[in-house]
Amino acid sequence: MPLKQVCVFCGSSSGSRPEFAAAARQMGSELARRGTGLVYGGGRVGLMGIVADAALAAGGTVIGVIPRPLATKELAHEGLTELRIVETMHERKALMAQLSGAFIALPGGFGTLEEFCEVLTWAQLGLHRKPCALLNVERFFDPLLSLFDHSVSEGFVMAEHRAMVLQARQSAPLLDAIDVWTPPNVKKWIDLEKS
Repeated sequence: MPLKQVCVFCGSSSGSRPEFAAAARQMGSELARRGTGLVYGGGRVGLMGIVADAALAAGGTVIGVIPRPLATKELAHEGLTELRIVETMHERKALMAQLSGAFIALPGGFGTLEEFCEVLTWAQLGLHRKPCALLNVERFFDPLLSLFDHSVSEGFVMAEHRAMVLQARQSAPLLDAIDVWTPPNVKKWIDLEKS
């Protein structure tokens, strides 16, 4: 069954390479082509704005979720299918997760890494069973993937949890991998109702 909506985490900057912007455009267009809605952080700048504009230009639906302090600094994208304004970053992440059936990180900074690692941790703990994927443009995420492998070898991450991280260098193969992904049978560490 095709995904209804995918959450994309990415930079509020465009980065130093034109390939990053090209990959964001490709992701937005590919999501729209598949009839999959985009959920993202609601900004109009950087890769965030590029992925949203590409999805919209290709006829896709885009839901942005942005905290009020950022929206009032004129960073909110005003041309979206829907813009939801929340009060805090925590509310933003919770709503984005609730609206999405999968998570993809494109290149970005601390916020992108934090958002991706948080949803990956939630998957590890059994709080959700949604795919978590990296669009590894120009091998941007290779150092992070190496750190994940190092964490396995040092006994901090279980191999089956490391295997939960999907990755590809192009949008279409990554979305194909998400479409056929089956969640691993990991022990649920936390009762969602009590967390």
